[in-house]
Amino acid sequence: MDDYFPSMLGSLLATIRATLLRWWRTPRIRRGVLLSLLGLTVFGAALAIGVWARACSGNRCPSIEGLDTYDPDQASKVFAADGRLITDLGIERRTVIGLEEMSPAIIAAFLATEDKRFYQHHGVDWIRFFGAVKANILAGGVAEGFSTITMQLARNLWPEDLNRRERSLDRKIRESKVAREIEARYDKDKILELYLNQIDLGNRAFGVEVAAQRYFGKSSRELNVAEAATLAAIPKSPSRYNPRRHPARALQRRNLVLGLLADNGSITREEAERWRAYPLLLSSRDDFSGVAEYFVEYIRQQLDARFGPRLYTDGLRIYTTLDLDVQQSAERALENQLSAIEAGAYGPYRHQTYADYLEQKAESDDNAPRTTTPYLQGLAVTLEAKTGYILAMVGGRDFEDSKFNRATQALRQPGSTFKPIVYTAAVRAGIPLTTVMVDEPITVQMPGNQPPWEPQNYDNTFGGPIPLRQALYKSVNIVAIKLGMEIGEEAVIAEGTRFGLVASPIPAVPSIHLGSAVVKPLEMIAAYTAFANQGERSTPMGILRVEDRQGNILWQPRPRLEPVMDPPLAWIMNGALQDVVRRGTGTRAVTGISFPVGGKTGTTNDGNDVWFIGYTSDLVTGFWFGLDEPDRIKPNAQGGLLAAPAWQQMMSEVYERRNTPGGWPQPDGLVSVEIDRTTGFRASPYCPTSVRETDWFLPGSEPNEACPVHLPFGAPAPVYDAAPAAEPPPPDGQ
Repeated sequence: MDDYFPSMLGSLLATIRATLLRWWRTPRIRRGVLLSLLGLTVFGAALAIGVWARACSGNRCPSIEGLDTYDPDQASKVFAADGRLITDLGIERRTVIGLEEMSPAIIAAFLATEDKRFYQHHGVDWIRFFGAVKANILAGGVAEGFSTITMQLARNLWPEDLNRRERSLDRKIRESKVAREIEARYDKDKILELYLNQIDLGNRAFGVEVAAQRYFGKSSRELNVAEAATLAAIPKSPSRYNPRRHPARALQRRNLVLGLLADNGSITREEAERWRAYPLLLSSRDDFSGVAEYFVEYIRQQLDARFGPRLYTDGLRIYTTLDLDVQQSAERALENQLSAIEAGAYGPYRHQTYADYLEQKAESDDNAPRTTTPYLQGLAVTLEAKTGYILAMVGGRDFEDSKFNRATQALRQPGSTFKPIVYTAAVRAGIPLTTVMVDEPITVQMPGNQPPWEPQNYDNTFGGPIPLRQALYKSVNIVAIKLGMEIGEEAVIAEGTRFGLVASPIPAVPSIHLGSAVVKPLEMIAAYTAFANQGERSTPMGILRVEDRQGNILWQPRPRLEPVMDPPLAWIMNGALQDVVRRGTGTRAVTGISFPVGGKTGTTNDGNDVWFIGYTSDLVTGFWFGLDEPDRIKPNAQGGLLAAPAWQQMMSEVYERRNTPGGWPQPDGLVSVEIDRTTGFRASPYCPTSVRETDWFLPGSEPNEACPVHLPFGAPAPVYDAAPAAEPPPPDGQ
């Protein structure tokens, strides 16, 4: 029974076949069939001619007139200072080049893959057309297409009029007719050039030049046969054969293209086999699309405000100040230190870690970017001191998760990194760093009905009499408050303005001397260029110049330097800030570092913000760590503990590639005096050698009275004239 129906069906088909053969052998019937087929052919041809004639009626086909002045949108290119490409700004990445500038291997590979009879047909390859019809009939569906390069160009140029998703005979006829018009007007080389500059090659790369740069890190003219075949493999399905995302698939199809090149006679079979063994070597050196994302967005906003839509269509060339090596060092140092803090390397950490956050985010399938994040954040900025060029900028931990740039958009308390500004104002006012103040409990009366303020030092202890220099390098809060109150809040505010802290007004309250007023981190870090430059502050800038496609300069901003203090005052403060890293709170920043460094740690009283801003004679780098929603990072959070090691890691790495920086030359206009460091007075002949040292002063601020402490039998202190003593060598590192 199981064999009955198949057997019956076989008998039926055999009967039908025999009947048809008997009819076909009958001349009258055979003649009728042939006449019918001829009639159908004539009717079909007439129908096709009619459809072809009416295909573009009613402006249903695009006009090719614009091809004479064809100028496609080109993304603007963003380059680092050394000319390496960082990224593109635009909807489509494209660089238009001439056919003669392309590698012959590219031309051969695309012709072999997409249209081997390109130079023989006139827009429609009828041999391929009938071959595709046959293949599709045998397959019972769409198994093969017959689009020529010219037809592909037509739908790539006018995707709205010739929508590839519209799978209809009408669209195909319109596409063919436009291709014929293009072929009638332009020579083959021009058509091929347009096609190779227009084709989608994945990863938002349009045209062979951008694709060559993106995938292989070189110009299309330099591609070898295997690399050219890799590009020619992509158009069949740009997402499926993207070599970065699907290298195995791309390699398999590349090898198929190499076979087509051999079939076409462009290479021999032996050459094809040799190139099949060539590895898929994608460039990492020149693909920095994931590097410096906060910096790229920072300059994009500036360029958008200046150039508008042209930024995304005109193919501008944007040369930035970014040093990719310094940038990558900053990113590594920041993430390493953030991970170390979260891992408990500096004591227990109680907040959600970045790793836990990512795992939770993956489970919730929530990929929406946010402004604030629950995990520990950080920032890093490096400026070239003499120009203000931004060599590195990291505005946060994960640009995809949070595009909020903490370096340029946040307002945070600078803590003790603000103290050098208070001390600079004091020295400017004639109070030398040898002045002794008493570190003791104080009560500050507040205006109105506010309760009195009783500030504390970080460790809640008091040290008694202490010279200002020592109070600065030990970051003693009480002395900074007393010093700031002595010169007045308005003087400190004016000094902050000189240093460029203008993003947020500084209120006239005593706590500003401890860095309670919020600042923009980029401004705070840039303020230290005044110390590195011996008195001149440089304004941060990220753009060197902007050129059009022809190389004409459209915009070239110039470095801006603002005088903040005279060189003698800057040199005095430089010495004090070198003491911070030599024997103060910032020693972790210079472990293993032998070149001259100045800097200052910063910690807010509540432990919400920790900083280290350090500098050499050529670079200024600042690190900040904290939570977006201000909260104590951890118990005993300190800038010297949490931020300074990141600076040390980064600078050690950076200066492995750069010349070791020198110190700061001593300017004219300083007075040197031997003093008793325990009192700040001039050293008398009776002072013990152990308390004597030479210090430097602005003229008129040096001590003229001899130390009254170290005198025999209580004799009155001798009076010295104001003439400076013989100048000793400057302190170490100056």
